[in-house]
Amino acid sequence: MASLTASLRLLTSALAMPLVMGPAWAQESAPVPALTLELNGAQPSEKGCRLTFVVNNTLGADLSKAAFEIALFNEAGVVDRLTVLDFKDLPAGKTKVTRFDLAGADCAKVSRVLINSATECAGTGIEPDACMRGLKTETKTGIAFGV
Repeated sequence: MASLTASLRLLTSALAMPLVMGPAWAQESAPVPALTLELNGAQPSEKGCRLTFVVNNTLGADLSKAAFEIALFNEAGVVDRLTVLDFKDLPAGKTKVTRFDLAGADCAKVSRVLINSATECAGTGIEPDACMRGLKTETKTGIAFGV
């Protein structure tokens, strides 16, 4: 009889485990709010260097304004310039492609693009630091890109 009771306890525990673990699994699969900036291209333009970005806003709310101060580093690793890129509005759940022409910049000499800070991050229910806190960077170029 003791063996049957022990077997029933073990079976009950084994059946109850998925019920207890279920919420933890659901939390792990929930997407983490993020603002993903991908440096998708850097091509010479009439003005200088044209940087193309693919932006995906999964912060959970529309951004009415998003702008970032970036630093461009030359091939020697020295900061060449600081500038602000204004991505304007970024609707929630939408992917947007934006291009910026950097006058006088030579794409071949840009070795790194660093996001220094978010100069603007605004939207209904958006905290001012949400753009930097949720920022993820990627690059499809040979230029290092990050925070």
